[in-house]
Amino acid sequence: MITQEFLDRKTYTDLLNKRLKGLLSGYRQNIAIIGEELVGKTSIIFKFLEKFYDNRIVISYLEIRQESLEYFVKRFIGVLLYNFLINSDVVLKDDINFLIEKSEKYIPKTVEKIKSILSLVKKKKQTEIFTELFSLPEILHSETGKHCVIILDEFLNLEKLGFKNLYREWSKLLITQKHTMYIIVSSLEFKAKTTLTKHLSLLFGNFEVIQVEPLDIKTSEQYLEQKLSGLSLNSGLKNFVVHFSGGYPLYLRVIAEELSKSKEQNLAEILENLLFDASGTLNQRFSNYIKRFQDSNYGNDYISILYLISCGRNKIKDIAHLLHKQQKELFLRINHLLELDTIIRSGDFLRINDRVFSFWLRFIHEEKLNSLTFDARKQKALFKDKIGAIINEFLASTHKPLTERMTELLRLFEDEMIQMERKKIRLDHFREIKQLEFSNGRLKDGLIGRSSDCLWIVGVKKEVLTEEDVADFAKECKKYRHKLQRKVIVTLNDIDANTRLRALEEKVWTWDINNLNLIFDLFSKPGITA
Repeated sequence: MITQEFLDRKTYTDLLNKRLKGLLSGYRQNIAIIGEELVGKTSIIFKFLEKFYDNRIVISYLEIRQESLEYFVKRFIGVLLYNFLINSDVVLKDDINFLIEKSEKYIPKTVEKIKSILSLVKKKKQTEIFTELFSLPEILHSETGKHCVIILDEFLNLEKLGFKNLYREWSKLLITQKHTMYIIVSSLEFKAKTTLTKHLSLLFGNFEVIQVEPLDIKTSEQYLEQKLSGLSLNSGLKNFVVHFSGGYPLYLRVIAEELSKSKEQNLAEILENLLFDASGTLNQRFSNYIKRFQDSNYGNDYISILYLISCGRNKIKDIAHLLHKQQKELFLRINHLLELDTIIRSGDFLRINDRVFSFWLRFIHEEKLNSLTFDARKQKALFKDKIGAIINEFLASTHKPLTERMTELLRLFEDEMIQMERKKIRLDHFREIKQLEFSNGRLKDGLIGRSSDCLWIVGVKKEVLTEEDVADFAKECKKYRHKLQRKVIVTLNDIDANTRLRALEEKVWTWDINNLNLIFDLFSKPGITA
């Protein structure tokens, strides 16, 4: 059995706990939880709600769906009343009229307002409904002293319900509501951040943005260890699953479940069942997702762009050349894909963040699309060969020393620009790359790369990086007289704040395993596992 800690994502749940306790102390901080689809945002909310209890707070969770305004209003009211009554002696029913009747003796003013709102819905007075509806938590507080937390999952769907002046009216409420806290959730990162900046960036009532990332390598490994505890899976294959899944909980879960069912450790066959077969869980998911582009006006352009990115042809200038398009026209298509969070831009590169979806696009969707006479058996065999080759390439790369992997990576640089942690970095094209041994005892291995106008000095340390390591490395770099230097320390461990600060002072770039894997991804090369 998987322990509860796996998807608790303690950093996130601890912050939620802190903010709800702050609400009771008079400090109201609204929260926006943003992250790609499948990274586990809703799971974080549910895990938190399982553990949190305080009868001074009424928590209402609503998934915002594409539904009628009337139905949404009734759901909002029903969820609020249900959670208000949940600790009473009333045997609850999932019926709005029942909940109104049972609540009236405790919160008559709130119920009076609810009846007024339901009347507005019948009269279709949409201009007043949002303000009246979202004022209910404050009325409830005035009657009971209870604070309210309203959780709106996929909050951007509110725009489709027909509310007039949605964000203008909401902004007014956010400023005045001192006893109501909002937690809004969205999988549309680009649009959500734009909406928060443009419409909900307020002096009072602003949203603290929590960016939810996929599970890190260590957590992914721990999950597989627990999920596959009865199965002695080859460590190399386990590392491949961690890498291939990209830390997405859904992919880790479905692959682990199939491995548990399988008596043999045939990972290629399991991935074939999930991704190739028409009934495969992931094949069906991706097939449905790609339909949104196939049915659009520029469907062929969007799918061609995605396919090229999945194949590693992910530089904007290369895509324009291959598709015979002007960059101005291409940027219109790329911007649409960026707004949908289907792709991410990093300087001169485009990237599909979802590695499994990218793999499916390259080896399954496009193959089936371009096959003149689709022979399922032949296609299956080809797919199995390809996934086998990718697994073998990954396994071979794991046996190489880190300095060798870094040398291979540096050789790929061709003066491109990338974005890393809000910093633009030029990946200089090197005419010479050599291994380097440092004289001090802290950092022993490294590389030196010479471009036409710059010298890169790279220190490599697998173990934890310290402030002293940074200081010693900076001294070593002073031995080189080149005017323009790029000083980089690579480590496979997390880097603490003090070490990062020291590196900043010494003008040293620090790349941890996440930074490294970002660059490997941009060049379509197997990543590194800890």
